[in-house]
Amino acid sequence: MMASKALRILVPGLLLPGLMAHAGGWAVITVDDLPDSIEAAKPVTLSFAVRQHGVSLLDQLRPSIEARSGRLTAKAMAQPAGKSGFYTASLVLPSAGDWSITIRSGFGNSDLTLLPLPVVDHGTSLTRPVTETERGERLFVAKGCVTCHVQIAVGPKLDGKRFDASYLAGFLANPVPTTSHEAGKPTMPNLGLKPREIASLVSYLNSNRQVGAR
Repeated sequence: MMASKALRILVPGLLLPGLMAHAGGWAVITVDDLPDSIEAAKPVTLSFAVRQHGVSLLDQLRPSIEARSGRLTAKAMAQPAGKSGFYTASLVLPSAGDWSITIRSGFGNSDLTLLPLPVVDHGTSLTRPVTETERGERLFVAKGCVTCHVQIAVGPKLDGKRFDASYLAGFLANPVPTTSHEAGKPTMPNLGLKPREIASLVSYLNSNRQVGAR
């Protein structure tokens, strides 16, 4: 799976910035409505939130977005989206191909590089639909799961584990902290995940995957 290979390459490269952020204050970027693909030369709006320690929404930042495909690059500045801690940016990717998109939060080294997204020519569609598991893998990064469960490791390790699908879906929809939660450790916020996003994440987390494996 192409996305799996990308995640294995991506995560080790992000560990150092994540640990640096952990040492002096860190934040998690969570992307809303991640598309399966983007149309070339057509503006796409990316909306996201920045959460200090994964929870507290941060205002008055100056986030930016950088995208790269081979030698091609595209950049955009993000603006406040009208809700506390939420930002939006309009990005134009000039040509078809797999694009790597990095969101720079403006809060220390707390950046997020998405798994490569396919960009298609105007009027065309993907040659092969994205599977639930592939979408879940992309969402695992885009929703900030990789930050807390792999990079900074403030959340439980998920490598090699499988979960009851109904329980996991319910928890992702409403992640209520348990009484065994350790004082002072971040809790998982309610990200307002949509049913399709939850189904994709459940499919990925219960697949034969090793998060962050080389």
